[in-house]
Amino acid sequence: MSTMNSIRDTFFEECEDLLAALSDGFAAMQASTHDAETVNAVFRAVHSIKGGAGAFHLADLVSFAHRFETVLDELRAGRLELSPDLMFVLLRSADHLTVLVEAARDEVTIEPSITAGFLASLDACLGETDEDTKDTGESFSFAAVQLDIMGFDAPSASAPAHKFNITFAPSSTLFANGHDPAFLFEALSELGNLSAEMDISDLPEWDNFDPSIPFIKWSLVLETDQDESAILTVFEFVDGLCTLTVSACLDEPEPILETAMPTLENPPAPQVLAAVETPSPRSEDVTLAKKPAAVSDPHGPKPTLRVDLDRVDRLINAVGELIINQAMISQRVGEMALSSDSDVVNYVEDYRLLARDIQEAVMAIRAQPVKPLFQRMSRIVREAADATGKRAQMISFGEEIEVDKTVIERLADPLTHMIRNAVDHGLEDVETRIAAGKDPSGTIRLSAAHRSGRVIISIKDDGAGLNREKILGIAKSKGLVPPDIELPDAEIDALLFLPGFSTASKISNLSGRGVGLDVVRTAVMALGGRVAIMSNPGLGTEFTISLPLTLAVMDGMVVSVGNQTMVAPIASILETMRPAKEELHMGPNGQYLSVRGKFVPIVDVADSLGIPSNHRINGSPLLLLVESENQSQCALIVDEVHDQRQVVIKGLEHNYATVSGVSAATVLGNGQIALILDLDAIAFQRGFSGDAMPETATIAPGE
Repeated sequence: MSTMNSIRDTFFEECEDLLAALSDGFAAMQASTHDAETVNAVFRAVHSIKGGAGAFHLADLVSFAHRFETVLDELRAGRLELSPDLMFVLLRSADHLTVLVEAARDEVTIEPSITAGFLASLDACLGETDEDTKDTGESFSFAAVQLDIMGFDAPSASAPAHKFNITFAPSSTLFANGHDPAFLFEALSELGNLSAEMDISDLPEWDNFDPSIPFIKWSLVLETDQDESAILTVFEFVDGLCTLTVSACLDEPEPILETAMPTLENPPAPQVLAAVETPSPRSEDVTLAKKPAAVSDPHGPKPTLRVDLDRVDRLINAVGELIINQAMISQRVGEMALSSDSDVVNYVEDYRLLARDIQEAVMAIRAQPVKPLFQRMSRIVREAADATGKRAQMISFGEEIEVDKTVIERLADPLTHMIRNAVDHGLEDVETRIAAGKDPSGTIRLSAAHRSGRVIISIKDDGAGLNREKILGIAKSKGLVPPDIELPDAEIDALLFLPGFSTASKISNLSGRGVGLDVVRTAVMALGGRVAIMSNPGLGTEFTISLPLTLAVMDGMVVSVGNQTMVAPIASILETMRPAKEELHMGPNGQYLSVRGKFVPIVDVADSLGIPSNHRINGSPLLLLVESENQSQCALIVDEVHDQRQVVIKGLEHNYATVSGVSAATVLGNGQIALILDLDAIAFQRGFSGDAMPETATIAPGE
């Protein structure tokens, strides 16, 4: 059972790759940058999913994929034209195929009426082109596939141009990986008229029979208008798992005995392997075998190895301990006051560089491109547009940017919420957009980029922009802000992140239930990130998420707060300073710092955490100027800054408890545990920053 479950898990993993290929193909088709091979590729992706699902008896998935590939087959045969309406149906069908795959993986059931609606759309595309293509596929089963492809009586519209002799001998590895010849033969039969003969001459007596060794071979004759490359494409998923020869048949073949293939009651489950580019054959006889690494295409797909994520996590934890050990050794060597050119100092520096290289290499193992996440968001845009009756499309940039796998997984939900919010609240309806001189179809722009050691994800719409007057009015009516307060634009925008805040006038499937952007902000901050908003009336709104590349290691500034040594994330720190007395002012909400013509509030970190501090004894306080997710700034008082170093992040939630103002912990080189400060939580606990110049009076520090 464990082996079957492993094969089943591998099938669904490969389904993710096939669905990604399907999405890429449709993106090219939608942009009109495709060719015939693109259509063939999307057809093969759907066909491969159907084949694997059939072996697992996933009837709903098989039925839908069967109808879906029928439409794609009509398209690649030129009997359907790729119109905008057809493209829309294909995209939504791909979305539903993804839903069915996820439902099958999670062993849940999709409401049949939903699938029926998509099937009706596919039928409408087929029209009257071929009544046989309207077969629902509900009777599709493993046995049916075998009997159907062994009948070989499909009519041919025109005389085939080529005839090929094919011999096929599967290896034991082919069956161990979950493949079955029946599906390969079915695909061959779609190329033309196929006849087959099963060779059982090598079958041993029962006493010597080993079920793990395949003794059966097949001889096939294919009449087709395709060339050898089309045949090799059918077998590309079993490259190296069989012996295959393809030769052009120059004379009429002798009559072939029609030998029925036995139906297996419990067939092995197929595993869809990653497609490998197969070069065009150079002779009439082609043998498909595993390509040696020495002659592999350097520009082709690179080999990959699937590793249990728990093993990678253990490796990352070990590297984290290695970095801590290196820091401890460096600190002890520093205490020895050795000369800078001593061998021990040089060895320790080499150790530090090597530990850093190992850490970066291990982090790269967990890094994944954001492309799968972005492709999922394309589906969310289409679903949200359907739910709201709007027209919307998504364009993406920076899909190759890599981020820690954990970041991607935990970012999926907040990003989904923001995409739906952009369609529901950001984009106008068709009539309003036309009246404003805009394209009837709104555009959601999703992009990713690396910047200063962080990944920046942007969600931008070309809608009407934020109605700040309405936002402030709702906040006042809900008692979230004082009724007589006047706020700058940045702080009005920040109101959207308050718990329970919503601008929806009625409850719908997408909004109005009080679960607003505060959930997004909380999720992003839990990842060590920040969210910022920029909006221009009539032009649209842009949300920007800034995230660390990894959740395991970070660059931090070691500081003293009272009698505690703590770490402040460098990503949020703009600069450190000791201000002059004339730069300190007293405002209505506390003390402010005047910096570059702007007043920013000052927050005492020790007071925020309830720690005794003596930072005022020596005169002017030491400040960390930090920036929040909404571009507001704040100055934090600390007692001393020691140095900058890379630290290993240790979570508090699972090991201790959530601590206000603290995001995590780490171990310093001397073995001391240091808390990692949550600068956003500390800096803005006072509420609104003082972007407007306050009524001030100059004071002396400590007064």
